[in-house]
Amino acid sequence: MASAPARLGVDPEPDTTIPASKLPTQETLFRLPSATRTDPLGLRHRMSLPGPWARQLAKLDHAFQPIVNTQSGIAFGYEALLRNTDREGFASIEEFFDKCNAEGVLIDMELALCDRAMAKFRTIPGNDKYKLFMNFDNRTLAAGESVAARIHRIARRHGVSEDLVVIEISERHPLGNSGEVDAILRGFRKYGFNLAIDDFGAGFWGLQMLYAIDADMIKFDRFFIHGIANDSKKRLLLSQIISIAHLLGIQIVAEGVQSEQDYLTCRDVGCEIVQGYIVDRPTGDVGELKQQYAHVADLTMKWKRRKASDEWIVREQIEPLEPISIDTSMTKLFERFRHNKSATFFPVIDRVGVPIGIIREIALKEYTYSNYGRALIENKSIGLQLHHFVTKCPVADINLDAQKILENYAADKVTEGIVVVEDMRYIGFLSADALLRVLNEKRIATAQDQNPLTKLPGNISIHDFVARAMDDVGSPYTLCYFDFDNFKPFNDKYGFRVGDRALLLFAEMMRKSLSYNGSFIGHVGGDDFFFGLRERQDFGATLAIVRSLIGRFAQEAAVFYDEDARAQGYIEASDRMGVMRRYALLGVSAVLIILPAARRVYTVDEVSRRIAALKNEAKSAADRIASETL
Repeated sequence: MASAPARLGVDPEPDTTIPASKLPTQETLFRLPSATRTDPLGLRHRMSLPGPWARQLAKLDHAFQPIVNTQSGIAFGYEALLRNTDREGFASIEEFFDKCNAEGVLIDMELALCDRAMAKFRTIPGNDKYKLFMNFDNRTLAAGESVAARIHRIARRHGVSEDLVVIEISERHPLGNSGEVDAILRGFRKYGFNLAIDDFGAGFWGLQMLYAIDADMIKFDRFFIHGIANDSKKRLLLSQIISIAHLLGIQIVAEGVQSEQDYLTCRDVGCEIVQGYIVDRPTGDVGELKQQYAHVADLTMKWKRRKASDEWIVREQIEPLEPISIDTSMTKLFERFRHNKSATFFPVIDRVGVPIGIIREIALKEYTYSNYGRALIENKSIGLQLHHFVTKCPVADINLDAQKILENYAADKVTEGIVVVEDMRYIGFLSADALLRVLNEKRIATAQDQNPLTKLPGNISIHDFVARAMDDVGSPYTLCYFDFDNFKPFNDKYGFRVGDRALLLFAEMMRKSLSYNGSFIGHVGGDDFFFGLRERQDFGATLAIVRSLIGRFAQEAAVFYDEDARAQGYIEASDRMGVMRRYALLGVSAVLIILPAARRVYTVDEVSRRIAALKNEAKSAADRIASETL
């Protein structure tokens, strides 16, 4: 959830901070419902709620909000959100749970709600393909393994696999010291539940929680998501934390996303999963839930057009290493290693294909090489299962930039490689050798489009940048085309070597003046250059930088002329008709196209025609600049 405490069913959209409540007493924490003669394990999970609370429970309901994959708009899971507490006279859901806690029924109420949420989740068509996100008050989670065992029984009774259940742990309420946290997590890990850090960045722990909890997912607090498209500080913070999370094999959920601009920015910085009104509002009617949200898929296609992809490079090097399902028995796991003697590990996926990590042969050696080790590990009464031996592994989406994938691999010194996913599902593995091949292909592709003189990106990259700018109608852009003035007569008189020095000078000056976040510099060819900027400042500031660059280049380019030419301020040379003419010293003209936000969609050809039409105007202007707002 984005901003409310981690309690089952709090709507992620409101931004309300609730003060931490006192922990319940030891007696309350560990009070379990009594078993019945016909149900000795408590599988029916009858809750020992007093009459008034039982009657209120009957009036409560759950809505579900979709959580979707940003690549395809396909539903990844649904979050259960409590409804109708206001009808029972409570000002907020927080007040409802505080009242439960004060009267000693918090744990029983939470588990009863869990039971109802799972029952309703099972009515969603194809529910065995989706994750069920569930929020519990940290005062309930503090009971540790006893609560985990009871949730396990509920899940088993409803036929919901534990690896599809995501338990959200909020930062907004403290869980206790590190020893107590370890005890809580051991309980949930024992039964194979997924763990998500909720409200990340808004609570007590911050990075300590990321370190302490072996989380499967992080759900960023709504504060970091709202307005991120226009907040460079938020983008920087999120992108760095996301990089760390991906190294740890953790998936990222951006929640509370409402605008198209924020959605695309979240996708840019590496969020694989998104939740919020941009997808859909919570609904109590499970018939309204969809398997795919087409409008999100359309936004993704826009993102793909904006961003040059290395997908083809990565896809060609993927090794189709067959994964192991998390529900595979230990006996079959041993057989898999025995039949694949060269294999030292296997990727592990859950029942819907989402990667969990890898299982290394070395992790089993303690049992493999002891007299009764294999018998022990295969003994069901001991309870060791495959998920007890899984190790996290860096994960990368197929659309991630190849350089970023390589950086993730280099940052983890002990990993065997990178797990590759598409639409959140496992598609293959990149070993160290495969990553080296990716690096080589990336260098070749870059070199093919790179200008051999200036080493700047060439026409393919320039076209891609302009095409992405055309599609990104929600963001302002400035496009600038630079054209040398009087370059041919200068080149003819002093030779191509001096001409190349002038081109290199301007390229270097562009790098120093125009290289900052959101900018792109390219060399069209000859004496034509390009600069593009996704604006984060006013147009006037960009215009001032371009004007300064033109003036400084004219001053520094004068050194390429002989002393007489500098004194005269011109050279004499033949024009295209063979007639001697005077030509002013070398300079640069610039055409600027301003693309404001909320504009209509233009094509690359339309922009090219406007630049061509303005070139003569720029060359005749006093400051050598012509501009137009589209």
